[in-house]
This record gives sequence, structure tokens and C-alpha cells, in this order.
Amino acid sequence: MQRLTIGIFDSGVGGLAVYREVRARLPGAEFVYCFDNLHFPYGSLSEDEVVLHTLAAVQSLVVRHQVNLLIIACNTASTIVLPQLRALLAIPVIGVVPAIKPAAALTKTGTIGLLATHATVARRYSDELIAQYASGCQVVRVGSSALVELAERKLRGAPLDLTKVRAEIAPLFAAGPGPQQLDCVVLGCTHFPLLAEELVQAAPWPVQWLDSGTAIAGRSVQLAHKHEFAEYDVPPLAQAYCTRLDATAQALEPALRAFGIMSLREL
Repeated sequence: MQRLTIGIFDSGVGGLAVYREVRARLPGAEFVYCFDNLHFPYGSLSEDEVVLHTLAAVQSLVVRHQVNLLIIACNTASTIVLPQLRALLAIPVIGVVPAIKPAAALTKTGTIGLLATHATVARRYSDELIAQYASGCQVVRVGSSALVELAERKLRGAPLDLTKVRAEIAPLFAAGPGPQQLDCVVLGCTHFPLLAEELVQAAPWPVQWLDSGTAIAGRSVQLAHKHEFAEYDVPPLAQAYCTRLDATAQALEPALRAFGIMSLREL
């Protein structure tokens, strides 16, 4: 019986929010987290570049650590690279799907928001999710690259300006309060749950903030059981890899340790 080794990949550290959820459900797994800070952010790259860099990093990660369950904790990469990865790798691969379906089920007013990177907001994949699961809702789409940078800065210990968060999410609430006011927001970028406290403080009225972490954790458990992967009695320490080990990456080490990841090396 194979021991469960879970690889989690993101362009940055947003996937740590996914890692936290999955580790809570599978505490006996070995975890290896990898982020491609050399080419971050993926939202500004062409689709061909996203494919190239994701495949290079993921293949290296899977081979080096004999990963047998892979999570692509990046919305941009998930919407582009999953078919190639699943064809290339003989292991289960889980991608991130923006939580449009649960938001459409939860809304009381019929108005939901999609807060993601500019690339995810504009991609056909998002159009198809909305058409399939939220055709009866008004969906307010807002793209933000600044929130990605703010999440990264927060984890590096830099002070966070709440007015910047408020400015980035303001278009979600532009229609103002009323009977059809926005009441659910889908966090379509894995960086954004890292700003959960700031988003709540910055919103002009309470809304439900939905991300995909719980769903990914549940799917991970299903696949681990399906493939009969065994958890460790005493799991190895979680590890992290980056594609460029510079001072900016090293500034993340205290935050990584807070997540239970005790080492950071270059892939």
C-alpha cells in the first residue's frame, strides 16, 4: 500500500489556504508545497507560458518526491493546464473550480460576485460555470491583481493598508444596498482567502465569502480512499519549494512555519 504524498502547486503562496484545508482532513499525509515565484503572477502570462511553466515545475515535483496525489491550487493554471496534466501523469490531479455553484445555491437576493484575477474573470471557463450553475443570477465580476500582491505582502509580514483592499472590492458593491444587493462573493483566486479578515472589514455590508478549499479537501479525501493510499502514523514534516530562492522568498519562511512547513528550498 502506497503512503500518501500530496503535492500542491501554485504560482504563489495562495495555495497555502488550500493546503491548510486539505491537511486538516488528511493529517497523516506527507505534504510538498511548490510555488513558481520566478514566473509569478500567472494571471499576466499567456496561456502557452502558463502551460510551459506549470508542466516544468509539476513534473519535477512529482518525480523528486514520488507524489501520488497532485493539487493545482491556482485558478489560472487549473483553467488551462489540467487536461495536459491528466494525460501526462499517472496519478490523480485535482484542480481549483471557482465556487459559482454553491454561491448560486446560497444567495437570497439573486446577486453574487466573482472576485478573481483579471484572467480568470475573463476566461471562457468562468463563462461556462456561470451559464451552467448561475444562469438565474446576476453575477458581478471583478478582477484584481493588487489583492494577489497584498496577500503575498501579508504573508511576508509587511503592513497591510485596508483602504487598498476596500478600493479593490468596491466595484462588487457599486450597485449599493437594496432588495437585490450582493450577498455572496466567490473568491476565485486561492490568494484571496488569506485576506479573509481584511475582506470582511472592508465590505460595506456583510456578505458570504466562498472559496474552494473545503471542496478540494473533500475531493482529496475521496481520491485518497479510492486509491487506497495509506497515511503515515507519524507523517514527515511538510516541505516547500520555490523556483527562485531569493530574499523575497526567504521572507516567507516565518509564514510557512506558521502553516507547519519547516523547510524552503529551490526546486
